[in-house]
Amino acid sequence: MTFRLTQVLSGHGCFGRYLCRLGREPTSGCHHCDTGDEDTALHTLQECSAWTEQRRDLVAVTGFDLSLPAVVRTMVGSSTGWDAVSSFCERVMLAKEEAERERERTSLLRSRQRRTRRRRRADFDLRPP
Repeated sequence: MTFRLTQVLSGHGCFGRYLCRLGREPTSGCHHCDTGDEDTALHTLQECSAWTEQRRDLVAVTGFDLSLPAVVRTMVGSSTGWDAVSSFCERVMLAKEEAERERERTSLLRSRQRRTRRRRRADFDLRPP
């Protein structure tokens, strides 16, 4: 078991629903597709259009049933199945984590810019005429 595989199987990872519940995201929507769907482990595994290419490799081994029980059966059924599921989870979750870090950096930069601008305006307003 890897860290990212555990995230997908448990739903506790870089998913909008989970991050929103923790207070780290304002909404539970998916940042990676335009559907407006809630970002969950199942959405990532089965539906999100951002991961179509990675999903093709998984479907080639598991078949079209990407429900959690089917994915677990595939994992325990053969080493090829385990590798396919593990590879999907590693690639996709790594990309989702990087995107989350970038959103956090951008958010921090924006908040710093707002604070800096306010201070400058306040300093300017406080100068004697």
